[in-house]
Amino acid sequence: MLRLGVNIDHVATLRQARRTAYPSLVEAAALCEKAGAHGITIHLREDRRHIQDADVYALRRSLTTRMNLEMANNPDIVAVALKVMPDEVCLVPERREELTTEGGLDVAGQRGELAPVVDVLRQAGISVSLFIDPELRQVEAAAAIGAPYIELHTGAYAERTRSERELELGRLIAAARRAHELGLKVNAGHGLSLDNIGPILKIPHLDTLNIGHSIVCHALFVGLEQAVRDMLGKIRS
Repeated sequence: MLRLGVNIDHVATLRQARRTAYPSLVEAAALCEKAGAHGITIHLREDRRHIQDADVYALRRSLTTRMNLEMANNPDIVAVALKVMPDEVCLVPERREELTTEGGLDVAGQRGELAPVVDVLRQAGISVSLFIDPELRQVEAAAAIGAPYIELHTGAYAERTRSERELELGRLIAAARRAHELGLKVNAGHGLSLDNIGPILKIPHLDTLNIGHSIVCHALFVGLEQAVRDMLGKIRS
């Protein structure tokens, strides 16, 4: 069964806009879980623009499903992960000036830097995923450094017009097939919405789709529980 991880970063973005104590991320996560989400994703960025350290600890205590902690390869944040012990860490690239993650990790070019971190996290009992573009060399590099999961970056697919998406979908399918051949589990995410999710379901061997921004936006009109249910309905259709 294809699983849905709900990213609640943008609930924190709304809170941080006024530096208030609300909306509560713990309550938001609980609503997502009540609606059937299989996990909660949060990105602890170096600049702490939305998720704060206290959120990570509070959610670790309250979640009844899986915690997926997205993070850059930064020693301070690796230290937080080793204290919090999320179920999964997803290593992502990060630039301070970006609005959101703009592409995948260059695992092939950073094997020496990434391999020790993957090993440390796995030795601690944390599953590790690498957020990569759908390129075969990146898939093969992820397998070579011992990551059990990859998360395929679907941003390029999401940004294309309907008529242009076929090529990107083909790249995603090829990357997922290669990952499966190498024994990797496959997640995917970035820019996915109710409008564009359908073709993504053609990607073979998918384990989890991590979706956040579009769900939180849809929640403004229908509520968070219903927004999660609507996305689950699309995934299961």
